[in-house]
Amino acid sequence: MKVLVATVTAGAGHVQAARALEEAWRRLRPDDSVENIDVLKYTPELYEKLYSRGYVKFVDTAPDLYALAFRKTDDPEKVRRFSPLRRLAGRLTAAPFVDKVRELDPDLILATHFMPPEILGRSKEKGRLRAPIVSVVTDFEAHALWLEDSVDLYCVAFPHTRDMLVSRGVAKDAVEVTGIPVAAKFAKPPSKAEAKIRLGLASKPPVLLVLGGGFGMGPLERIAAALDRVSKPLSAVVVCGKNEELRGVVAARRFKHPTTVLGFADNMHELMAACDLVVTKPGGLTSSEALAVGRPLLIVNPLPGQEEANSEFLLERGAAAGPVRLEDIPAELDRLLGSKKLDAMAATARALGRPDAAKRVCEFALGFF
Repeated sequence: MKVLVATVTAGAGHVQAARALEEAWRRLRPDDSVENIDVLKYTPELYEKLYSRGYVKFVDTAPDLYALAFRKTDDPEKVRRFSPLRRLAGRLTAAPFVDKVRELDPDLILATHFMPPEILGRSKEKGRLRAPIVSVVTDFEAHALWLEDSVDLYCVAFPHTRDMLVSRGVAKDAVEVTGIPVAAKFAKPPSKAEAKIRLGLASKPPVLLVLGGGFGMGPLERIAAALDRVSKPLSAVVVCGKNEELRGVVAARRFKHPTTVLGFADNMHELMAACDLVVTKPGGLTSSEALAVGRPLLIVNPLPGQEEANSEFLLERGAAAGPVRLEDIPAELDRLLGSKKLDAMAATARALGRPDAAKRVCEFALGFF
């Protein structure tokens, strides 16, 4: 069986979800052929740079403008009306991707971004592509851009995500609640004590894990600086992702509390297992990883749009605190650290976690065969 996992580098989450699906499929069916493709690699170089790097820059430097664009495009009626135009633009921009799919002739397509189904929509409609397309929504709410008639099955984070798609016209039997795919290592993390020993944090006070996503987005330096104003004992691990410039700036600071500054971390399951609280912006993948390990979140300055929706979901269910402004971080941490509320948040996070999400997506996808 030939499986295509298609994603887009627009933030790190879509790519991480694609890797988790590839890993899960290989474990489930090791004899199958699995190809993981970033659609942007099949677009003109300038377009690729503008889309991937431009997205990060846009979100980081113009959040209000991004929020406006997010709201304006979150209109199911408009999305359906302009679907032919969007499909055409996608095919013209990523024609080599369409050719690659035709060459691979996959039996199944798993997509962790709305772009691949959009590009392949006309091929599916005309019968030139017969493979089922499974669209894996990587946030807790489904933006209208995920709506695409070529999709045979949607896999979503929670029942309310399913209900949102159904209210927007998707057939209920075309949506399955699986969770957002995370790597298999999040299903079996080390204990907190073991993780702290591995990371050299065993003798440290409560551990805060401060994250900015794979690209090191958000005001990480200012968050780290705010920790100096926390009265209660703590230690911190600040992960700057692939942003080496930011890592250098943060590492050069002198902190009141014991602080470790890292770049890109491939042991996030251990870091999360060792921490007491994740301080972060609530991206879908980061939030799902924290829930899978049973760690609560302190949400800082969520972006209007999908992060705001993710934040509301986590807060309503009691798995997170916040959202807080930068200046309010010290007071909120002094209130949370060592409290019963933090323990209750951790228990809720554990209950919400779906560490087997990637496997569940693959199992539902196999239902087509």
